[in-house]
Amino acid sequence: MKISIVIATYNRITELAELLESIHKQTVAPYEIIIVNDAGETIAPLVDLYKEMPIKAIELVENVKHVHARNIGVSYVTGDVIMLCDDDDFLTENHIKQIQSELKTADFVYSDAEIVSFETKENIRYPLARRTFAYYYDLQAMREFSTYIPSGSAYKKELHDQIGLFDPEMHNYWDWDFFLRAAKVCRVKRMPVASVIYAFTENGNNQSADLTDKRKHYLDKLCEKHQLGDLPTKNFFVLLEEPVMKQREADTEIVWDGKPLRSRIVEQG
Repeated sequence: MKISIVIATYNRITELAELLESIHKQTVAPYEIIIVNDAGETIAPLVDLYKEMPIKAIELVENVKHVHARNIGVSYVTGDVIMLCDDDDFLTENHIKQIQSELKTADFVYSDAEIVSFETKENIRYPLARRTFAYYYDLQAMREFSTYIPSGSAYKKELHDQIGLFDPEMHNYWDWDFFLRAAKVCRVKRMPVASVIYAFTENGNNQSADLTDKRKHYLDKLCEKHQLGDLPTKNFFVLLEEPVMKQREADTEIVWDGKPLRSRIVEQG
């Protein structure tokens, strides 16, 4: 099984360095790592720090936004399994090994996560708060609120031949759209291990935290595309406290020791 990791990035050198460090520490190495820099600050010096890793860096000269950037990354994949990673998240050391094992009986695997807020000091992110993100997989419930986190998820490359690429028209909800399309043709499995460390702050700069008219526009497009009805745009953390979400909560294995990652840009001084 040849796992190709696809990462889209834009001006997150510190975070990307930690992701690469976490990939370097994996007990099973990926076949290749494809990083698409969406016309941000060059990542060449960082890639050079990890030159023993199978990294293919694509430096775009025009900013095409993150969905297009991921599609470009997919076009370079030569492995048979694609693993997605957001540039500000990282993986615990057995993540790839466990995902690889789960893929023996599934076409599409995603794991639980820990949602973590960080503060950055001298190119190191220190955790301020963390909470478990683990919910039973129920496709009908996924049509009301998606608990799919794309970071660390993996699927057979041939899936794109069946359903096409990520849809740029679903800018803020590309992952929810992709999951619903994939679930129609895939054997989907949730891995009950919180092996993805997902960076998210309520007032941060994640697109997920952006409660704007633009986000509502894309949610309406998603609802129309998948006939989801009229779903409300609410604060992410408020939604997680609602009774219907509490009922979906599931047990998971916590594997992160909570220690910050020291990437090679820190060691470089």
